[in-house]
Amino acid sequence: MSTAEIQPAHDVAAGSFDVPELVVGFDLDMTLIDSRPGIKAVWDLLAAETGVPIDTDLVVSRLGPPLTWEMANWFPLAQVDAMVARYREHYPSYAITGSLPLPGVAESLAAIRALRGRTMVVSAKYTPSVRLHLEHLGLDVDEPVGDLHGAEKGTALREHRATIFVGDHTADIDGAHAAGAVSVAVATGPFTADELRAYGADVVLNDLTEFPAWLDAYVLEQRLEALMRRLTTYDKMVVAFSGGADSAFLLAAAARAIGPANVIAATAVSPSLPAAELEPAARFADGLGVRHVTPHTHEMEREGYQANSGARCYFCKAELIETLQPIADEFGITAIATGTNADDAIAGFRPGIRAAHERGALTPLKDARLTKAQIRTASRSWGLETSDKPAAACLSSRIAYGIRITPNLLARVDRAEQTVRSLLASYDVQNVRVRDLGDNASIEIDAALLDQVDHQTLVNAVMAEGFPAAQVDPRGFRSGSMNERLAEPDKYRNL
Repeated sequence: MSTAEIQPAHDVAAGSFDVPELVVGFDLDMTLIDSRPGIKAVWDLLAAETGVPIDTDLVVSRLGPPLTWEMANWFPLAQVDAMVARYREHYPSYAITGSLPLPGVAESLAAIRALRGRTMVVSAKYTPSVRLHLEHLGLDVDEPVGDLHGAEKGTALREHRATIFVGDHTADIDGAHAAGAVSVAVATGPFTADELRAYGADVVLNDLTEFPAWLDAYVLEQRLEALMRRLTTYDKMVVAFSGGADSAFLLAAAARAIGPANVIAATAVSPSLPAAELEPAARFADGLGVRHVTPHTHEMEREGYQANSGARCYFCKAELIETLQPIADEFGITAIATGTNADDAIAGFRPGIRAAHERGALTPLKDARLTKAQIRTASRSWGLETSDKPAAACLSSRIAYGIRITPNLLARVDRAEQTVRSLLASYDVQNVRVRDLGDNASIEIDAALLDQVDHQTLVNAVMAEGFPAAQVDPRGFRSGSMNERLAEPDKYRNL
């Protein structure tokens, strides 16, 4: 197959999932922001304009219900609509700048992003005012929704498929339950933790500073349960086991789910596999009690692979799955799985995902929406030695696109990287890459070490392995940095 025959497949990475997308909704007032000072200022202004003695301290002590409800406590019913309109006229000038984010807001939103989730705000507040607050405070929320209270919030939560709703009011609990979402209550509003718990909140936190840790644990549990459910549906499985953190975790999970006797770890042996990777892979599989096979793959015989365009990984993964299929057939196994995770699926420059998908390979980690960080966390909890193992892409990823790949080039890179790693062993180096740029080599190491090591020593060592010239990249290690050198990166991003 030539690269010309490979067309973008936008739906391959998306695929199907065993758990719903993480969508977290938040109430606004006294959940995300302390809007009391600004709201009090507007009510004080209304009291001054109308001469009505409004207890503004009382007003801001019971935020949550719709504005019309509160306005009816101070003005005749016939005047409520007019006073609401007047309130909203003053609101942008007096209420926005006086409001502050509550502790833990930025960290909570960041935690959702890290889990590849989406966010929304569902508030009883006037929708334009919701937007003004979020924009003023720079809160990155995907979907702001206003003018909904209590169980009515469930309408918007259902529409956007929210799985969790966070609020400070009993009405927010009603909204979460109406949508079938997990109700997380924070005791930063008018109700105590005990009152929120008694009302029926599924989870009660003192404030949002506790939310990221709770969310990480909750989502990881949900995704791990989904992974194990999926794995138990297979009697036997072949795991494409590179020895890296992702495929090692998948291998361990499969052994737990269906028993080590029903799992085969297959580590492809070829010039593109760093020599130092094979023995640890064999040891890991043996520790699980899993049969370990080491078939030789011949991606070097594929023109598309040797040509080394941005689609190179397509041909490599095609060779891998086609090599593993006869092994699976020999043992009567229908399931071949790769360690593709949820981050891989959206990273771009992953043509190999499509190649594996076309050949029927499974992606259980991705389907459970497990991120790289979650896989490392779960690996640590399981005591897997691969939990903190640095990423180790195939050696071909070190060769600049357009340079034809040969076994000699791969061996030179492998030797150079092993030499650099040995020189930096005392520095506890994690990431080392020697990028073959054709007329010279680029040495990438952990950015934190750049000012601690002698660059010339590294350059001399790499040149001694056969490179005509070399330099240490001042930006440090960057996964996939070769992609920066593609002339037309978008051509390959969604392959």
